[in-house]
Amino acid sequence: MKKKILIISGGVSKEREISLQTGNQVAKELKKNGYKIKICEPNELLNDVTKTFKPNVIFNALHGQYGEDGYIQSILEKIGIPYTHSGVISSAKAMDKEISKKIFIKEKILTPKYIKYSYDKTFFEIDQNIKKKIGYPVVIKPLNEGSSVNVYICNKSNLKKNLKKLQFYKEILIEEFIPGREIQAAILVNNKLGAIELKPKRKFYDYEAKYNSKAKTKHIIPVDLSNKQFDELMNVSLKVHKLLGCRGVTRSDFKFYKKKFYLLEINTQPGMTKLSLVPEICMHKGISFIKLIKILLKDASTNK
Repeated sequence: MKKKILIISGGVSKEREISLQTGNQVAKELKKNGYKIKICEPNELLNDVTKTFKPNVIFNALHGQYGEDGYIQSILEKIGIPYTHSGVISSAKAMDKEISKKIFIKEKILTPKYIKYSYDKTFFEIDQNIKKKIGYPVVIKPLNEGSSVNVYICNKSNLKKNLKKLQFYKEILIEEFIPGREIQAAILVNNKLGAIELKPKRKFYDYEAKYNSKAKTKHIIPVDLSNKQFDELMNVSLKVHKLLGCRGVTRSDFKFYKKKFYLLEINTQPGMTKLSLVPEICMHKGISFIKLIKILLKDASTNK
């Protein structure tokens, strides 16, 4: 008898629509392969659904806040049913950009310089801090969002205007802007899966470039790197995956500039949409979408 899989998707984060797409595509693939599927929102009905449906594994298809920051993972731990992707602590560490950066720096992993900004500071103070510690241009971003939500590249002339767009966050990250190539590498169950390069027609690989097919981001695989450079890229990706104690699949985002890899962040819940990168890397490696899902389900069961 085929297993019962409960897929959690949707949620309340700014990535809700992407999560729904991920959930629906995973459900469609599993149904085709004879699995019994139920999709559920991460709401007050979740506990009742798990009791009545009695799934063998829960597939976490959530993205963003409350889905990949340790929150839903802590609820799933209490429910006691195996679930896919990373656990509570590793999810929380990866999602908090300041915490993860501190780990990168401690472990001598190259990452852009940064400062944390809170909105009780004056613009003069932050401008002086940037000039002293980072230099313009800079990237401003929330501490705990994914999919490049509310990320802006700024110089001094437009910084104040863009900071106002993020003032509903208590604190944000202001990061050194690294030009160069956008390269992303994936780890699947502690194995080096592969990498892909992105050439967005937009200024950088933001939310629109990721999920709007009209943005026409060019995907390049295999990536044009020497064997030594490729090994370095994948070794750093595996190192950070293990440092944070991640499970299942992760995708690490890099900038490659002047023959150096700068790690921007690690994603513990990479997307599974038609435009998503991990399924594309898998296909290049001969791993079908259903095989990828089965690997994640098996890993969830093994780690429980």
